[in-house]
Amino acid sequence: MILVPRTLLWRSFLLISLLMVISAIAWFQILRSYEREPRARQLAQMVVSVVNLTHAALVTAKADKRRELLAELSEREGIRVYPADPADKLAPSPDAAFVHMLHAEVRRKLGAQTRFASGIGEQRGFFISFHIDEDEYWVMLPRERIERPFPWQWLGWTALALLLSLIGAWLIVSRINRPLKALANAAADIGSGKVPAPLTESGPIEIQTLARSFNQMTRDLARLDADRALILAGVSHDLRTPLSRLRLSTEMSASDDKPEMIADIAEMDSIIGQFLDFARTQSEEPLVPSDLCALVREVVERELSLGHEVTTSIEPVPEQPLRRLGIKRLISNLVDNALAYGGKDVCVGTRSEGGRLILEVLDRGPGIPPQEAERLKQPFTRLEQARSGKGGSGLGLAIVDRIARHHGGGLDLLAREGGGLIARVSLPLREGTASPDG
Repeated sequence: MILVPRTLLWRSFLLISLLMVISAIAWFQILRSYEREPRARQLAQMVVSVVNLTHAALVTAKADKRRELLAELSEREGIRVYPADPADKLAPSPDAAFVHMLHAEVRRKLGAQTRFASGIGEQRGFFISFHIDEDEYWVMLPRERIERPFPWQWLGWTALALLLSLIGAWLIVSRINRPLKALANAAADIGSGKVPAPLTESGPIEIQTLARSFNQMTRDLARLDADRALILAGVSHDLRTPLSRLRLSTEMSASDDKPEMIADIAEMDSIIGQFLDFARTQSEEPLVPSDLCALVREVVERELSLGHEVTTSIEPVPEQPLRRLGIKRLISNLVDNALAYGGKDVCVGTRSEGGRLILEVLDRGPGIPPQEAERLKQPFTRLEQARSGKGGSGLGLAIVDRIARHHGGGLDLLAREGGGLIARVSLPLREGTASPDG
């Protein structure tokens, strides 16, 4: 399995690095290829000159001076001459392209009968054969004259240049990635219901255009949301005044339908209250250290005072910075929803798990099909069976989901074992908060 980085920064950096390394290797091979033939010719010319000079020196030297001449060649030049013997145990030359090229060039100048060896017996070196009359001899050159040492110094400089290039590539890619990361964070803030700070409109023209367009979109969305909230709040406020007069008149009347009319007016007032809750901007309320368990108890006690059956399963959790009114509204909506559609056995629980605060409201109602769970978080959305028998505006779960997202959390609607629904809100635990035990 090939591990591919998930971030654009690392993907771009690794791609550029790979291209640079491949380019460096390709240039190295090209230089080796173009440098090989001239070096083979130069080295072959040196070998031919040594053989010819040795041949000429031996031919022209007096017989009683040859031993002295050979000793001087060996001492001063490291060149040794050996008579060839058919019984000699020859070591073959390395099977390399450069060696073959060298041999071919030497044979072209000295003759096709020229032989080569990398060793005779225990002696190691570069051996070339030549003839004096009918006798064959070997000229041995030290291997360091033929073999070029590995250019570690040049390799070091190449590695340094490659490292500097990679650092430059990292700086370039990170500079391009920085505004994209800021854009992703700002988009995530919008997704969670927050209004992000304007992006910096700098850098390449494409990045400037993208940042400018995103900032304009953010301003348009904020203005649209503000206008929607203003209109909804205004309409809801204007409706409550005649509703109050209508309720007062109904209560003072002697009609037989008075209880039903008062209940209808109360339901209409509740729906308007939900409109106002949905229109309210959650981020306007400040975050204050709060005890989630205490907020749950407040809501449950209010429900009990109204005659509703609600049980609790509260585990102590750390204090967290919360928007108190928003969280109380969230708990109330979930409990009201459970009482309206769950019928009985409504339970509210809290706990901390996996670095998150968990708030759950459980009921024994008909539940929600899994494929409908996400749709029901949208505003003005209700199940078909819920529409026919219950009132409400379809905003309760949408308000809960919005408040949870404003706190960096989320809402999950899950099936309860044995039948019913679990409405689970999970909020992130902030680092450095005190444990419930102190």
